[in-house]
Amino acid sequence: MKTLWQHCHVATMAEGRYSIIEDAAIVTGGGRILWIGPRANWAVEGTEQTVDLGGAWVTPGLIDCHTHAVFGGNRSGEFEQRLQGVSYAEIAAQGGGIASTVRATRAASEDMLFASAQQRVQALMRDGVTTLEIKSGYGLDLANERKMLRVARRLGDELGITVRATCLAAHALPPEYAERSDDYIAHICNDMLPALAAEGLVDAVDAFCEHLAFSPAQVERLFIKAQQLGLPVKLHAEQLSSLHGSSLAARYQALSADHLEFMTEEDAMAMAAAGTVAVLLPGAFYFLRETQLPPMDALRRHGVKVALASDLNPGTSPGLSLRLMLNMGCTLMRMTPEEALAGVTTHAAHALGMGSSHGTLETGKAADFVAWQIERPADLAYWLGGDLPKRVVRGGHERDI
Repeated sequence: MKTLWQHCHVATMAEGRYSIIEDAAIVTGGGRILWIGPRANWAVEGTEQTVDLGGAWVTPGLIDCHTHAVFGGNRSGEFEQRLQGVSYAEIAAQGGGIASTVRATRAASEDMLFASAQQRVQALMRDGVTTLEIKSGYGLDLANERKMLRVARRLGDELGITVRATCLAAHALPPEYAERSDDYIAHICNDMLPALAAEGLVDAVDAFCEHLAFSPAQVERLFIKAQQLGLPVKLHAEQLSSLHGSSLAARYQALSADHLEFMTEEDAMAMAAAGTVAVLLPGAFYFLRETQLPPMDALRRHGVKVALASDLNPGTSPGLSLRLMLNMGCTLMRMTPEEALAGVTTHAAHALGMGSSHGTLETGKAADFVAWQIERPADLAYWLGGDLPKRVVRGGHERDI
């Protein structure tokens, strides 16, 4: 059925700019945008339904391109301990940190993981998110990584949201591989990735490249295997130190390199040449009270696409609002509201390899958009918290949120 959506203004986000159409009309059908432009120029015949959007500002559906939304347990107790002066090393010695999430995730059934993740994903959906990425990485063995990725697929099927599933088995070293990180990488490459890819559970492969996780050489082995399996790669890089993981990611034409607080000018140049998107994660920056800012000036200077994401996870960014990340991107990372909105629409789509179908409002693209009752697009980055009045459309159909 063809539907005409009118009485609205549109920020198409084409070319990473607002690209505003005043008094616009959108025609959708078959889950796609069939026509978009000034309402006075509308010339599509045979629309069967007309929807009055009441003067709303329409943007592409928001895209959260970096989340760890599926996990077991809760680490708010550790958050309280840290604020009482207990060090991270002491918490880890008590069995806390990522090890506690791994234990809880392994102990949880698939249904339990789905039920808890469903609440978190629905919170993001209420914020206008229509597409998100979900990483594994708290199972750290084949059975439990498979369980997490199955939950990610199920969330997309049952909640009416587009989900991209990323295998992050190289997130941390599981206890059974203590002091044997090379052996664990070999296990991921030889056993885990081939099995999970064959089951259709993996859209991309990620790793954590840091001194406390995996070395560039180990990550490169993983990337080579991913390439052999026909899977795109991504990378957690330069969050805590400069290992030039982002340059490594660029050499393998990675979809994105994420965090990037300690990246260099040379890294930015490599990413620009490869078309690798920089994904900034202000929630973790804020939660960890970091002071080293990602080099926005270098990213701008070299024309690197910059995305924003929630990094929703139990340890360093328990963020349930992508719209809050827009404000954090502006206030903490010196982005403009226009750059921030591009960061959760068109650039986020490219970070998931979906730039040709999502992230902007253009003819032929997915009919995923949000009609916001706001005065101007900058309001999305301006308001802190709350629930802005909105109507969410996915695949050309309005969704209850």
